[in-house]
Amino acid sequence: MSLRGVTKVYDTGVTALGPIDLDVRRGEFVSLLGPSGCGKSTALRIVAGLMTQTSGEVGVAAQVRENSVRQPIGFVFQEPTLMPWASVRDNVGLPLRLANLSRDEAISKADQVLSQVDLAEFADAYPRELSGGMKMRVSLARALVTDPGILLMDEPFAALDEITRFRLNNDLLDLWRKLRKTVIFVTHSVFESVYLSERVVVMTPRPGRTSAEFRIEAPSSRDEDFRTSAGYAAQCRDVSAALAKTSGERPVR
Repeated sequence: MSLRGVTKVYDTGVTALGPIDLDVRRGEFVSLLGPSGCGKSTALRIVAGLMTQTSGEVGVAAQVRENSVRQPIGFVFQEPTLMPWASVRDNVGLPLRLANLSRDEAISKADQVLSQVDLAEFADAYPRELSGGMKMRVSLARALVTDPGILLMDEPFAALDEITRFRLNNDLLDLWRKLRKTVIFVTHSVFESVYLSERVVVMTPRPGRTSAEFRIEAPSSRDEDFRTSAGYAAQCRDVSAALAKTSGERPVR
């Protein structure tokens, strides 16, 4: 996936993004880190085709094809955006039904991905019966049910409590290791970006541009030992310093 000189100027005249250049390798986990309003979410929406860039080129074709078959792009939004009148299974299967798969096929695939996110026993539940973390798992399952080539995640855990957020970070990494999807993850948390990512891209305040990049040194299987390690803390300090330099804020200590 690549962005080349991509910009976004809104009708109001506000330049939200760019020009920005970004390359993401197939199967890589990359976090976009920056202050609120820096264009992180705008960049995701342009990659997903939900928004058109003002200028520049977006290349995603190489990462959304498998055996010459085009794969969709999965998107997990900041809010779960679930249909309150539909069961968890039907919420997850919605993209398949919209793609004209039969109900039986949609149910089968939905049940499979619900097992992957540890929600199989809640397939018949309704969103009102779920916790915030469980709702976000449903949203993740819905994004995965079409077997996307690229998974875009727009601050999906920002509204959750710290314990739930840590647990979902771990679960997301487990899924990524198993499925090897290309993941672009938007966050404003230094700690989350370093814990999750192979690479952290720091963006400037609006208009968002690439300011710095960090290759994260971490064990292949990250866990609480890594989260409490001196190496993790040192990398968080380095990323925080780069973010502070570009945004004029004090770095995290």
